[in-house]
Amino acid sequence: MINRVNPEFLPGLEAFQDFEFKVENLPAMRTAMDELKQPLASTETVEIFDKVILGVDENDIRIRIYKPAHQTTVLPALLWIHGGGYILGGINENDPLCVQVVETSNCVVVSVDYRLAPEHPYPAPLEDCYSALTWLANHAEELQVDAHKIGVAGASAGGGLTAGLTLLARDRAYPSVCFQMPLYPMINEGNNTPSANEVKEGMVWNQKTNEFGWTCYLGELHGTANVPIYAAPARAEDYRNLPYTYTCVGQLDPFRDETIMYVTKLAQAGVDVEFHLYPGAYHGFDMLNPQSEVAQQVVKEYVNAIKIGLGRVTAGVEQIEEAK
Repeated sequence: MINRVNPEFLPGLEAFQDFEFKVENLPAMRTAMDELKQPLASTETVEIFDKVILGVDENDIRIRIYKPAHQTTVLPALLWIHGGGYILGGINENDPLCVQVVETSNCVVVSVDYRLAPEHPYPAPLEDCYSALTWLANHAEELQVDAHKIGVAGASAGGGLTAGLTLLARDRAYPSVCFQMPLYPMINEGNNTPSANEVKEGMVWNQKTNEFGWTCYLGELHGTANVPIYAAPARAEDYRNLPYTYTCVGQLDPFRDETIMYVTKLAQAGVDVEFHLYPGAYHGFDMLNPQSEVAQQVVKEYVNAIKIGLGRVTAGVEQIEEAK
């Protein structure tokens, strides 16, 4: 499979350190990863600050808010959810991308530092994300945000939480989500698709590591028939009334087939969806090769998709007003 990797993505793959996934190793892995990602400070164009909100379990949840400096108008907003297999990652993970989204898409971004498994299995991580989403909607006026123009996005496990969160918000009838961007999402706990069976080892994330992540996230639910659709959105049978969706996946990603099936079901349910399949790309190829020409173009597509997704509501309102 290494021979099929796009040459632009080989440096990231060669530099990636394969981890030995054991529960007892997770704290040290998290610390090491966090030390590599120092938080960004506010710039001339983007104001960045942290806040602690209260979660559904009366737990503290740290969120990071990115706003255009000297913001004077009401803007759309995006909730960003970091990845890490439900077991790793943190709020420092995607600072540069969140800043780029604010600068290019002209919106407010809120990133959520949800609890991690296995210490906090499902539904804790998802409920933390829901708490952040509801906080964002409830504080729209304070943040100068339009509560009818809120999107949700994330990559890998963050993509899985994005897909689960939009289902949850739909079924709880609050808040209103106008756009979702679950990038190469982790949504099928079965871990038995053809692409999962193709990528059994290496390649950043594979069938073996995927099994570990799901085992940690689902806890006692793992291996049962009782896994909720909000934990594993590939299990859902009704995708109607979900928001406009943008997603992508690499052809060498174990999540390839579950993403393709997800896109197919969204389209069949009448959801507008844009999908990209990248040949020669493994899991997380864009984040591991930020200097590559292809990855930079892919990130531009993400940012543009956010701008379009959050702008669709505006276009609809303007058309109604013109019709009057």
